[in-house]
Amino acid sequence: MAALQPLKYLVVEASAKHTATVIFVHGLGDTGAGWKPVADMLKKNSLQHVKWVLPHAPIRPITANNGVEMPAWYATSLTDSSNKLEEDESNMLQAVRGLNTLISTEIDNGIPASRIVLGGFSQGGATSLLTGLTSERKIGGIACLSGWLPLKHKFKAMASDHAKLIPIFWGHGTHDPLVRFDMATASTQFLKRDLGVKTATNEDQVGLSFHSYEGEGHTACIEELGDLQAWLKRVISEAN
Repeated sequence: MAALQPLKYLVVEASAKHTATVIFVHGLGDTGAGWKPVADMLKKNSLQHVKWVLPHAPIRPITANNGVEMPAWYATSLTDSSNKLEEDESNMLQAVRGLNTLISTEIDNGIPASRIVLGGFSQGGATSLLTGLTSERKIGGIACLSGWLPLKHKFKAMASDHAKLIPIFWGHGTHDPLVRFDMATASTQFLKRDLGVKTATNEDQVGLSFHSYEGEGHTACIEELGDLQAWLKRVISEAN
């Protein structure tokens, strides 16, 4: 097996004392730089203590796009006709190893696992769920925007003992044509039924906080980013 190449990434430093980190994973065809404006925006209001790590996916050919090469965590694609997944498990697990290395780096630099949130959009959201819910370390939270739960046929066996104890933010547009809304709801039902993940409350952030956005497609709207910011304030607040 070839040695795992370290992920390249962009950093948005905390503007106050660094006490928490968000690792945010982009989607297909994007780079970490595509989410820098979001990191800059979200850290302005009560998240000045948060450092953002924005990794870049490797370039690889995507079969569903006629073999065109682009940044991608794996070659998994959804067909428009059936929403059927063809999962690229090998590269999914390689992405998990890369993200776990980034988490380890933050821990080695003095940030506790409980103060690290892993999140992402689309492919990045799916990768974040796969990483965060199977890691031996209980991180502070997972954010999935317009994503899905991958490898469901074996996910229960892969999940860590503390998977049901991690706060999860899930945002999804009701009119998403790429990762359909029913795929998101099927994924969240699996989390609750098969992994024992409960519904989070305002008093207890542990569990799933699901947000639907009426009429929105495969995008992160302003309302969703506001909800994400509010959730981050709760799970990695400056006072914690």
